[in-house]
Amino acid sequence: MESSLLDGVRKHLASRVVGQHDLVDSMLICLVSEGHVLVEGMPGLAKTTAVKALAEAIEGDYHRVQFTPDLLPSDLIGTDIYRHEKGQFDFRPGPLFHNILLADEVNRAPAKVQSALLEAMGECQVTVGLKTYTMPKLFMVLATQNPIEQEGTYNLPEAQLDRFLMHVRVDYPSREDELAILDLDSNQQLAAPAPPAEVLSQERLFKVREDAAKLYLDPKLNNYIVDLVQASRKPEAYDEGLKRWCRFGASPRATIALARCARARAWLDGEEFVAPNHIQAVAPDVLRHRILLTFEGEAEGVTSDEYIRRLLEVVAIP
Repeated sequence: MESSLLDGVRKHLASRVVGQHDLVDSMLICLVSEGHVLVEGMPGLAKTTAVKALAEAIEGDYHRVQFTPDLLPSDLIGTDIYRHEKGQFDFRPGPLFHNILLADEVNRAPAKVQSALLEAMGECQVTVGLKTYTMPKLFMVLATQNPIEQEGTYNLPEAQLDRFLMHVRVDYPSREDELAILDLDSNQQLAAPAPPAEVLSQERLFKVREDAAKLYLDPKLNNYIVDLVQASRKPEAYDEGLKRWCRFGASPRATIALARCARARAWLDGEEFVAPNHIQAVAPDVLRHRILLTFEGEAEGVTSDEYIRRLLEVVAIP
């Protein structure tokens, strides 16, 4: 294994983003696992900066779309343009056809715009009229949203959330990290940030993905992954008290995501096989947006993270 292939990407991210190690790890896991990531956090926590830094370190086209209430699906997908000289319609691709797309404040756009991402994120293709267009081989959506704003926002529907491989929550930095942020900002005022020392080529990235996908996952751990997802749907089989907290459990996409992300986590750690701790490490980000709590659970102040923590405690490791 050559987990050092991503060292250049890590170093560039570290030069632009102070702290936020969990965010960086989750973005790299999604990159290796061919998945999309939803980043949620308060304003000013370097969500957009981290996404832009990741795009700078990877060979490919990058585009940012600021989601707003007046955005239209065609503003993302593209549209057919009539060419007088040809006497026919030609398709003009939208920003969705870039390798890395930053959907900034994705919950500011209404459902009809959010749904424009569904086919692209789920099937790597887009249908316009009677024609279907394939997305680039390297295609990754990184979306951000602010958890506290309600006015002028539209909650992502469950079907949209399920398309994201991970849902990452970003917290405030520590005191030491915030002091380092001040130093970083002072340096950037005096000189422009340096570009990445080395850009990861798409060819090398695809090799990384192939290596990670080959990592050994014991059949017993497959059973463990399935047990975790099944327990999210029918928790009473493990803990009767959990039943009144959960309205809907995780989908089969969660099962696939847990296996993929666990392999990527193990590969990034330089391991030769997947261990239970790798599954448990990625479980919160994989399951967080796929579990719907009951009104009773929410009234008691239970969070999806607390529910997942309890699941990890009650489901036995084989």
